[in-house]
Amino acid sequence: MVVDQLRETELDRLFQAFADSTRRDIVRRVTAGEYSVSGLAGLYAMSFAAVQKHVAVLERASLVTKERRGREQIVRGNHQGLQKARRLLDDYEAIWRQRVSRIADILAEG
Repeated sequence: MVVDQLRETELDRLFQAFADSTRRDIVRRVTAGEYSVSGLAGLYAMSFAAVQKHVAVLERASLVTKERRGREQIVRGNHQGLQKARRLLDDYEAIWRQRVSRIADILAEG
């Protein structure tokens, strides 16, 4: 299971990254195409520095990558990081489905 393979700090970074709606929206956008940080900043009612901080959180969680291109920083979705996150969430779903199934079995016995 991916859950068992990740360190606590990696799990914390991943869940922290997904805990904010702006960060989730940035991930959605950059998986569809690349954006400059300034281009992202123009999409939200917040400062450029605030968007930079959101991107940094996503980068630490390995959900996006950033590349300098001239004067701009280009943000892209990190396929490997997103796949790891998907597998992690799939593992959690499997755990909860097993628990629900077990509860159903217990209730059926009674």
